[in-house]
Amino acid sequence: MKKPELLVTPKSVEDILPLCEAGADAFVIGEERYGLRLAGEFSREDVAKAIELAHSKGKKVYVAVNAIFHNEKIEELYDYLKFVDEANADAVIFGDPAVLMVAKEVAPELKLHWGTETTGTNWYHCNYWGRKGAKRAILAREISMDAVIEMKEHAEVEIEIQVHGMTAMFQSKRSLLGNYFEYQGKALEIENRKENSNMFLHDKERENKYPIFEDANGTHIMSPNDICMIDELQEFIEAGIDSFKIDGVLKSSEYIETVTKLYRKAIDLCVEDPDQYEDEKDEFLAEIEKIQPPNRRLDTGFFFKETVY
Repeated sequence: MKKPELLVTPKSVEDILPLCEAGADAFVIGEERYGLRLAGEFSREDVAKAIELAHSKGKKVYVAVNAIFHNEKIEELYDYLKFVDEANADAVIFGDPAVLMVAKEVAPELKLHWGTETTGTNWYHCNYWGRKGAKRAILAREISMDAVIEMKEHAEVEIEIQVHGMTAMFQSKRSLLGNYFEYQGKALEIENRKENSNMFLHDKERENKYPIFEDANGTHIMSPNDICMIDELQEFIEAGIDSFKIDGVLKSSEYIETVTKLYRKAIDLCVEDPDQYEDEKDEFLAEIEKIQPPNRRLDTGFFFKETVY
């Protein structure tokens, strides 16, 4: 069986080498102005340094340029994509066709990974962007395992899925919380994801807390639970899924590193000795449960349940 890439989202440049040692094969980084819901903010200097460090260990770096772009930002894409290309990024993650069009013009050799977080729900969509130049499709988080495997069977591009971490439930371009507290006449600076404390929407009926933060891209409301597929990897690996992503948004560096180590062990064992993986997979899950925040349960996302839009 082919071993899938283990893709991780570091919080800072300082996390790159520890995560390389933990077993990460590739990283998603970027600047908040151009990328959505990143685990950490990476300036241009940080991006260049992260790529240098990762490449020194034989790892890859993908730069997120998947924000929602309005007219006033389009001109900036020319300079930013040229910089990313010159920094030797291994690929750019995009959702907006503007990124693809600008990249073809200023960095035609730059690899492109298509991912909108919402519309990667069928293989025609994946292959459409593949024929436009994308090398990989990042699937939506709301589709079942069977659908993922079926899409891989028909895909003409690499397929990436998220196997761990929280997911976005809502995004608005507006600063909804800031506007609300201003309306209330309260001087309150909204905490963003780089702070130690976070704000939540509390659903008392379901006893759920939804993390919420604001950044340059607007307001984001996240899932109350974390996806965890560490004990359900075998079918994905047998299907040949190309990349497993651990999303570290709103997580500590220590948490991301520990989870990366566990997924590294689980993936390697599943590829090399599937029977032993079956025997030990519950232990991997138990290890993650030990470090899981008490208010964030683990579940399998939409992989085993029907999506209702």
